[in-house]
Amino acid sequence: MQRPLAASLLTALTLALTLTLAGCQGAAVSEVEDTRAPTVPSGVTATAGSASTVHVMWSAATDDRAVTGYAVYSEGRKVKDLPATTLMTDVVGLAPATLHRFTVRARDAAGNVSPPSVTVTATTLRAVAEDRRPPGAPSGLRATPDGSRAVTLRWSASEDDTRVTAYDVYQADTRIHTVPGTATTAHVTGLRPGTAYAFTVRARDAAENSSPDSTPADLTTAPSPGAPANTAPTRLAATATKGEITVTWTPPDTGAPVTHHELHLNGTFATTIIWGTAPPPGRATYTFPVQDPPGTRYTVTLRAQLPDGTWGDFSAPRTVVVR
Repeated sequence: MQRPLAASLLTALTLALTLTLAGCQGAAVSEVEDTRAPTVPSGVTATAGSASTVHVMWSAATDDRAVTGYAVYSEGRKVKDLPATTLMTDVVGLAPATLHRFTVRARDAAGNVSPPSVTVTATTLRAVAEDRRPPGAPSGLRATPDGSRAVTLRWSASEDDTRVTAYDVYQADTRIHTVPGTATTAHVTGLRPGTAYAFTVRARDAAENSSPDSTPADLTTAPSPGAPANTAPTRLAATATKGEITVTWTPPDTGAPVTHHELHLNGTFATTIIWGTAPPPGRATYTFPVQDPPGTRYTVTLRAQLPDGTWGDFSAPRTVVVR
Protein backbone atom coordinates (compact mmCIF):
# COMPACT_ATOMS: atom_id res chain seq x y z
CA MET A 1 0.00 0.00 0.00
CA GLN A 2 2.93 2.36 0.57
CA ARG A 3 4.24 2.16 -3.00
CA PRO A 4 1.04 3.45 -4.77
CA LEU A 5 0.78 6.30 -2.24
CA ALA A 6 4.34 7.42 -2.96
CA ALA A 7 3.66 7.29 -6.69
CA SER A 8 0.50 9.39 -6.27
CA LEU A 9 2.41 11.94 -4.20
CA LEU A 10 5.19 12.13 -6.80
CA THR A 11 2.63 12.63 -9.57
CA ALA A 12 0.96 15.46 -7.66
CA LEU A 13 4.29 17.20 -7.01
CA THR A 14 5.25 16.91 -10.66
CA LEU A 15 1.91 18.39 -11.77
CA ALA A 16 2.24 21.31 -9.34
CA LEU A 17 5.79 22.04 -10.52
CA THR A 18 4.64 21.93 -14.14
CA LEU A 19 1.79 24.39 -13.46
CA THR A 20 4.15 26.72 -11.57
CA LEU A 21 6.65 26.76 -14.42
CA ALA A 22 3.87 27.34 -16.95
CA GLY A 23 2.59 30.26 -14.88
CA CYS A 24 6.06 31.80 -14.72
CA GLN A 25 6.48 31.42 -18.45
CA GLY A 26 3.07 33.05 -19.01
CA ALA A 27 4.05 35.98 -16.79
CA ALA A 28 7.31 36.36 -18.68
CA VAL A 29 5.46 36.38 -21.98
CA SER A 30 2.93 38.98 -20.72
CA GLU A 31 5.76 41.25 -19.58
CA VAL A 32 7.73 41.31 -22.81
CA GLU A 33 10.08 44.26 -22.88
CA ASP A 34 9.04 47.09 -25.20
CA THR A 35 11.90 47.70 -27.61
CA ARG A 36 9.98 49.10 -30.58
CA ALA A 37 10.38 52.84 -31.14
CA PRO A 38 7.51 55.09 -32.30
CA THR A 39 7.24 56.11 -35.92
CA VAL A 40 8.93 59.26 -37.16
CA PRO A 41 6.77 62.42 -36.74
CA SER A 42 5.60 63.61 -40.15
CA GLY A 43 4.36 66.88 -41.63
CA VAL A 44 6.91 68.97 -39.73
CA THR A 45 6.85 72.70 -40.55
CA ALA A 46 8.71 75.72 -39.19
CA THR A 47 7.52 79.31 -39.50
CA ALA A 48 9.39 82.37 -38.25
CA GLY A 49 7.15 84.53 -36.11
CA SER A 50 9.57 87.27 -35.14
CA ALA A 51 13.26 88.13 -34.96
CA SER A 52 13.72 85.60 -32.15
CA THR A 53 10.94 82.98 -32.43
CA VAL A 54 10.02 80.13 -34.77
CA HIS A 55 6.76 78.17 -34.61
CA VAL A 56 7.25 74.41 -35.18
CA MET A 57 4.33 72.05 -35.93
CA TRP A 58 4.06 68.34 -36.79
CA SER A 59 1.61 65.45 -37.19
CA ALA A 60 1.25 62.77 -34.52
CA ALA A 61 3.50 59.71 -34.54
CA THR A 62 2.22 56.20 -33.77
CA ASP A 63 3.49 53.41 -31.52
CA ASP A 64 2.62 49.76 -30.85
CA ARG A 65 1.66 50.83 -27.33
CA ALA A 66 1.45 54.61 -26.99
CA VAL A 67 3.41 57.74 -27.81
CA THR A 68 4.05 59.61 -24.56
CA GLY A 69 5.84 62.72 -25.78
CA TYR A 70 7.89 64.64 -28.33
CA ALA A 71 11.27 66.35 -28.31
CA VAL A 72 12.08 69.30 -30.56
CA TYR A 73 15.67 69.88 -31.63
CA SER A 74 17.31 73.02 -32.97
CA GLU A 75 20.65 72.55 -34.71
CA GLY A 76 20.72 69.02 -33.24
CA ARG A 77 20.29 70.28 -29.65
CA LYS A 78 17.11 69.44 -27.74
CA VAL A 79 15.21 72.63 -26.92
CA LYS A 80 11.74 71.37 -25.95
CA ASP A 81 10.22 68.30 -24.22
CA LEU A 82 6.46 68.12 -24.78
CA PRO A 83 3.56 65.76 -23.89
CA ALA A 84 1.97 63.53 -26.52
CA THR A 85 -1.07 65.81 -26.75
CA THR A 86 1.04 68.75 -27.97
CA LEU A 87 1.80 68.96 -31.69
CA MET A 88 3.24 72.47 -31.92
CA THR A 89 5.50 74.80 -30.01
CA ASP A 90 7.33 78.13 -30.19
CA VAL A 91 11.11 77.96 -30.06
CA VAL A 92 12.28 81.27 -28.56
CA GLY A 93 15.53 83.10 -27.90
CA LEU A 94 16.88 82.59 -31.41
CA ALA A 95 19.32 84.85 -33.22
CA PRO A 96 17.70 87.39 -35.60
CA ALA A 97 18.02 87.13 -39.38
CA THR A 98 19.47 83.62 -39.10
CA LEU A 99 18.63 80.29 -40.74
CA HIS A 100 17.64 77.75 -38.07
CA ARG A 101 17.17 73.98 -38.51
CA PHE A 102 14.63 71.88 -36.60
CA THR A 103 13.76 68.21 -36.18
CA VAL A 104 11.21 66.38 -34.00
CA ARG A 105 11.43 62.93 -32.36
CA ALA A 106 8.69 60.88 -30.65
CA ARG A 107 9.15 58.76 -27.51
CA ASP A 108 7.17 56.07 -25.68
CA ALA A 109 6.81 55.04 -22.03
CA ALA A 110 9.73 52.60 -22.27
CA GLY A 111 12.07 55.36 -23.37
CA ASN A 112 12.24 54.28 -27.00
CA VAL A 113 12.83 57.26 -29.27
CA SER A 114 12.00 57.51 -32.94
CA PRO A 115 14.55 58.55 -35.55
CA PRO A 116 14.57 62.31 -36.17
CA SER A 117 12.04 63.76 -38.56
CA VAL A 118 13.07 65.44 -41.77
CA THR A 119 14.93 68.66 -41.10
CA VAL A 120 12.94 71.84 -41.68
CA THR A 121 14.34 75.35 -41.75
CA ALA A 122 13.13 78.85 -41.00
CA THR A 123 14.95 82.17 -41.08
CA THR A 124 14.16 84.49 -38.21
CA LEU A 125 13.20 88.03 -39.12
CA ARG A 126 15.53 90.97 -39.08
CA ALA A 127 15.52 92.87 -35.79
CA VAL A 128 13.73 96.20 -36.11
CA ALA A 129 13.32 99.30 -34.01
CA GLU A 130 10.89 99.04 -31.09
CA ASP A 131 7.38 98.44 -32.37
CA ARG A 132 4.40 98.56 -30.02
CA ARG A 133 1.62 98.96 -32.57
CA PRO A 134 -0.32 95.74 -33.21
CA PRO A 135 -1.75 94.79 -36.60
CA GLY A 136 -5.43 95.27 -37.36
CA ALA A 137 -7.78 92.34 -36.76
CA PRO A 138 -8.26 89.91 -39.66
CA SER A 139 -11.66 90.37 -41.29
CA GLY A 140 -14.17 88.21 -43.13
CA LEU A 141 -13.29 84.96 -41.35
CA ARG A 142 -15.30 82.02 -42.66
CA ALA A 143 -15.17 78.29 -41.98
CA THR A 144 -15.78 75.54 -44.56
CA PRO A 145 -16.10 71.94 -43.29
CA ASP A 146 -13.84 69.28 -44.74
CA GLY A 147 -15.59 66.07 -43.78
CA SER A 148 -16.51 65.59 -40.13
CA ARG A 149 -13.03 66.05 -38.64
CA ALA A 150 -11.45 69.05 -40.39
CA VAL A 151 -12.16 72.63 -41.44
CA THR A 152 -10.63 75.16 -43.82
CA LEU A 153 -10.54 78.75 -42.56
CA ARG A 154 -10.24 81.77 -44.85
CA TRP A 155 -9.93 85.47 -44.00
CA SER A 156 -8.88 88.82 -45.41
CA ALA A 157 -5.35 90.04 -44.68
CA SER A 158 -4.61 92.43 -41.82
CA GLU A 159 -2.66 95.66 -42.09
CA ASP A 160 0.35 96.64 -39.97
CA ASP A 161 2.74 99.59 -39.81
CA THR A 162 5.64 97.21 -40.49
CA ARG A 163 4.25 93.89 -41.75
CA VAL A 164 2.24 90.89 -40.58
CA THR A 165 4.56 87.94 -39.98
CA ALA A 166 2.07 85.28 -38.84
CA TYR A 167 -1.58 84.48 -38.27
CA ASP A 168 -2.58 82.49 -35.18
CA VAL A 169 -5.75 80.40 -35.16
CA TYR A 170 -7.60 80.09 -31.83
CA GLN A 171 -10.30 77.71 -30.68
CA ALA A 172 -11.91 78.44 -27.28
CA ASP A 173 -9.20 81.05 -26.62
CA THR A 174 -6.40 78.48 -27.14
CA ARG A 175 -4.00 78.75 -30.05
CA ILE A 176 -4.20 75.61 -32.17
CA HIS A 177 -2.49 76.57 -35.43
CA THR A 178 -0.16 79.15 -36.99
CA VAL A 179 0.48 80.06 -40.63
CA PRO A 180 2.88 82.56 -42.20
CA GLY A 181 1.89 86.20 -42.58
CA THR A 182 1.61 85.74 -46.34
CA ALA A 183 -1.20 83.17 -45.93
CA THR A 184 -4.89 83.88 -45.53
CA THR A 185 -6.06 80.26 -45.16
CA ALA A 186 -5.52 77.50 -42.62
CA HIS A 187 -6.51 73.84 -42.57
CA VAL A 188 -7.37 72.57 -39.08
CA THR A 189 -7.67 68.83 -38.43
CA GLY A 190 -8.38 66.62 -35.42
CA LEU A 191 -11.95 67.81 -34.85
CA ARG A 192 -14.71 65.62 -33.41
CA PRO A 193 -17.82 64.69 -35.41
CA GLY A 194 -21.10 66.31 -34.40
CA THR A 195 -19.43 69.06 -32.35
CA ALA A 196 -19.89 72.84 -32.36
CA TYR A 197 -16.71 74.91 -32.73
CA ALA A 198 -15.86 78.60 -32.87
CA PHE A 199 -12.62 79.82 -34.44
CA THR A 200 -10.92 83.21 -34.32
CA VAL A 201 -7.74 84.47 -35.96
CA ARG A 202 -5.18 87.03 -34.74
CA ALA A 203 -2.46 88.70 -36.80
CA ARG A 204 1.06 89.02 -35.38
CA ASP A 205 4.01 91.21 -36.36
CA ALA A 206 7.78 90.84 -35.99
CA ALA A 207 7.72 92.46 -32.55
CA GLU A 208 5.20 89.82 -31.32
CA ASN A 209 2.36 92.34 -31.18
CA SER A 210 -0.95 90.51 -31.68
CA SER A 211 -4.08 92.02 -33.17
CA PRO A 212 -7.52 91.82 -31.58
CA ASP A 213 -9.51 88.68 -32.37
CA SER A 214 -11.33 88.44 -35.65
CA THR A 215 -15.07 87.99 -35.58
CA PRO A 216 -15.69 84.31 -34.64
CA ALA A 217 -16.56 81.77 -37.32
CA ASP A 218 -18.84 78.98 -36.06
CA LEU A 219 -18.90 75.44 -37.40
CA THR A 220 -20.74 72.29 -36.36
CA THR A 221 -19.06 69.21 -37.80
CA ALA A 222 -21.17 66.50 -39.41
CA PRO A 223 -22.24 63.75 -36.99
CA SER A 224 -20.96 60.20 -37.29
CA PRO A 225 -23.21 57.83 -39.28
CA GLY A 226 -26.23 56.91 -37.18
CA ALA A 227 -25.49 59.51 -34.49
CA PRO A 228 -28.29 61.89 -33.43
CA ALA A 229 -28.35 65.47 -34.69
CA ASN A 230 -26.48 68.12 -32.73
CA THR A 231 -28.56 69.76 -29.96
CA ALA A 232 -26.33 72.74 -29.12
CA PRO A 233 -27.64 76.27 -28.58
CA THR A 234 -26.66 78.49 -31.52
CA ARG A 235 -25.67 82.11 -32.20
CA LEU A 236 -24.18 82.52 -28.73
CA ALA A 237 -22.92 86.04 -27.98
CA ALA A 238 -21.22 87.35 -24.83
CA THR A 239 -20.66 91.00 -23.93
CA ALA A 240 -19.14 92.58 -20.85
CA THR A 241 -20.02 95.79 -19.07
CA LYS A 242 -18.67 97.00 -15.75
CA GLY A 243 -19.28 94.30 -13.15
CA GLU A 244 -21.36 91.95 -15.30
CA ILE A 245 -21.51 89.76 -18.40
CA THR A 246 -24.54 89.27 -20.61
CA VAL A 247 -25.00 86.21 -22.82
CA THR A 248 -27.63 85.81 -25.53
CA TRP A 249 -28.36 82.71 -27.60
CA THR A 250 -30.93 80.78 -29.60
CA PRO A 251 -32.10 77.61 -27.80
CA PRO A 252 -32.06 74.36 -29.80
CA ASP A 253 -35.23 73.02 -31.41
CA THR A 254 -35.99 69.98 -29.26
CA GLY A 255 -39.70 69.67 -30.00
CA ALA A 256 -40.58 71.11 -26.58
CA PRO A 257 -39.88 74.34 -24.64
CA VAL A 258 -36.33 74.45 -23.24
CA THR A 259 -36.63 75.62 -19.63
CA HIS A 260 -33.11 74.78 -18.33
CA HIS A 261 -29.66 75.70 -19.59
CA GLU A 262 -26.24 75.06 -18.05
CA LEU A 263 -23.70 77.89 -18.18
CA HIS A 264 -20.01 76.89 -18.19
CA LEU A 265 -17.08 79.28 -17.75
CA ASN A 266 -13.61 78.16 -18.88
CA GLY A 267 -14.89 74.61 -19.17
CA THR A 268 -16.26 74.47 -15.61
CA PHE A 269 -19.93 74.42 -14.60
CA ALA A 270 -20.99 77.83 -13.27
CA THR A 271 -24.79 77.82 -12.87
CA THR A 272 -28.09 76.48 -14.19
CA ILE A 273 -30.34 79.03 -15.87
CA ILE A 274 -33.98 78.18 -15.16
CA TRP A 275 -37.14 79.90 -16.35
CA GLY A 276 -39.85 79.45 -13.75
CA THR A 277 -42.57 79.95 -16.35
CA ALA A 278 -42.59 79.58 -20.10
CA PRO A 279 -39.16 80.38 -21.61
CA PRO A 280 -38.88 83.54 -23.71
CA PRO A 281 -39.67 83.14 -27.40
CA GLY A 282 -36.79 83.39 -29.85
CA ARG A 283 -33.44 84.44 -28.41
CA ALA A 284 -32.75 84.10 -24.70
CA THR A 285 -30.73 86.49 -22.52
CA TYR A 286 -29.01 86.02 -19.17
CA THR A 287 -26.86 88.48 -17.20
CA PHE A 288 -24.61 87.52 -14.29
CA PRO A 289 -22.26 89.53 -12.03
CA VAL A 290 -18.47 89.18 -12.11
CA GLN A 291 -15.96 90.33 -9.51
CA ASP A 292 -12.76 89.53 -11.37
CA PRO A 293 -10.36 92.36 -12.23
CA PRO A 294 -10.63 94.03 -15.65
CA GLY A 295 -8.82 92.11 -18.36
CA THR A 296 -9.85 88.69 -17.02
CA ARG A 297 -10.83 86.43 -19.93
CA TYR A 298 -13.72 83.95 -19.84
CA THR A 299 -14.63 81.27 -22.35
CA VAL A 300 -18.42 80.86 -22.23
CA THR A 301 -20.39 77.80 -23.37
CA LEU A 302 -24.00 76.68 -22.91
CA ARG A 303 -25.98 73.47 -23.20
CA ALA A 304 -29.71 72.82 -22.93
CA GLN A 305 -31.68 70.24 -21.01
CA LEU A 306 -33.52 67.99 -23.48
CA PRO A 307 -37.11 66.75 -23.07
CA ASP A 308 -35.87 63.38 -21.74
CA GLY A 309 -33.97 65.14 -18.93
CA THR A 310 -30.48 64.64 -20.35
CA TRP A 311 -28.15 67.48 -21.29
CA GLY A 312 -27.56 68.26 -24.95
CA ASP A 313 -24.44 69.28 -26.85
CA PHE A 314 -22.36 72.30 -25.92
CA SER A 315 -22.60 75.48 -27.95
CA ALA A 316 -19.66 76.89 -29.83
CA PRO A 317 -17.61 78.87 -27.28
CA ARG A 318 -17.35 82.62 -26.97
CA THR A 319 -14.53 84.56 -25.29
CA VAL A 320 -15.34 87.68 -23.30
CA VAL A 321 -13.03 90.07 -21.44
CA VAL A 322 -14.10 91.53 -18.07
CA ARG A 323 -14.26 95.33 -17.99
